[in-house]
Amino acid sequence: MKSRRRQNNLPLGKTGGLRLFPSFISPPPSAILRSVQFRKITIIGVGLLGGSVGLAVRQRRLAGEVAGFVRRAASLTDCELAGAADYATTDIYAAVSNADLVILCPPLAQMRALTEQFLPALKPGAIVTDVGSVKADVVHELESRIAKAGAHFVGGHPMAGGEKMGVQAARADLYFNALCIITPTKRSHPGAVRKVEKFWKALGARTVKMDAAKHDRLVSDTSHLPHVAAAALAALILGPKQPKEQPLLCATGFRDTTRVASGSPEMWRDISLANRKNLTRSVEALIGELKQFQMALKKGKAGEVEKFFANAKQRRDHWCAGCASPSEE
Repeated sequence: MKSRRRQNNLPLGKTGGLRLFPSFISPPPSAILRSVQFRKITIIGVGLLGGSVGLAVRQRRLAGEVAGFVRRAASLTDCELAGAADYATTDIYAAVSNADLVILCPPLAQMRALTEQFLPALKPGAIVTDVGSVKADVVHELESRIAKAGAHFVGGHPMAGGEKMGVQAARADLYFNALCIITPTKRSHPGAVRKVEKFWKALGARTVKMDAAKHDRLVSDTSHLPHVAAAALAALILGPKQPKEQPLLCATGFRDTTRVASGSPEMWRDISLANRKNLTRSVEALIGELKQFQMALKKGKAGEVEKFFANAKQRRDHWCAGCASPSEE
């Protein structure tokens, strides 16, 4: 097993290993005892999302021990220097062994294979959850397998993220005031669902329970489609067929509109394919809106063109005033 651990209980950062999150202020022992929710939490995939979970858990002292599993030995130092775990390892069995809570944070396409690898290490009654942006397939593939191992699976999707990748971009406040959707089923263990909800609330998130299929339909429009639109716009405007002066004229509006196009291609490939039925419908709906605008523009119908922009402004302003998400997803 390749891993890196604190030694001799010396202060982190003085052993050449982990370092404390910069803003961390150690609470009194009584407060620590009250805040600990799990003896051991294991994070599978310590990148932006998993690393931010680790930072928040350690900052808030929600676990006695935080273990991180990474695929590459080269990631061990990055993970620990970021302070995202008490120790990191490439041995998934060792990472999961004795964990009370396992949080799956890898790309969607890897979740099933990784879960099958660590199933023998799950202790009875352990809880497994995830941060995946598509829920129906994940719940279908993992719930029964984890149940057969004597543990409990509860799907989750914190609506938070960013265009930067890797544990170096992780931050402890990523989930603060973000919405986390919990997707229990009729077979979910009520106690496990409550613990997962409590966990995300302890990280500062707001939670709502929703059917996995309904979740996938809704986020196809609100999260997945905007990423596709941003990627298409960036690819078109910055493509090789454009004049060489084109990038010079791309100002803040273009930058802000296409920011999420800088996200992980691997992650968005997996999300798009996993939710392809819903996303295909969303893309078709957007094309329909653009075609209507194109027709009004072509015919010079000033009233319809203005209405197109006026409706969009009114609806977005209303959304911003009442329920805008603070996350960068």
